[in-house]
Amino acid sequence: MRLSGECGRITGDNRPMASVPEGLCASCAHRRVVRNTRGSSFSLCELSKTDARYRKYPPLPVLRCAGWKPVRESRGDAGS
Repeated sequence: MRLSGECGRITGDNRPMASVPEGLCASCAHRRVVRNTRGSSFSLCELSKTDARYRKYPPLPVLRCAGWKPVRESRGDAGS
């Protein structure tokens, strides 16, 4: 069995998994989705540009993160 945190995961019978749950990254304001020419997508942590504590492409799922910040639901939020 082969596992790779950043390039996708392979199941026990060597079939690629449909998708990897992202955990906190899916709802984080610091996440940017990067797609390559072969159709794969990766969650880039924008905090990695200014803070070495954060990995550029963290292994998924991320269950705890001190830098997590919720994405705003819409532009019409109160306080905008």
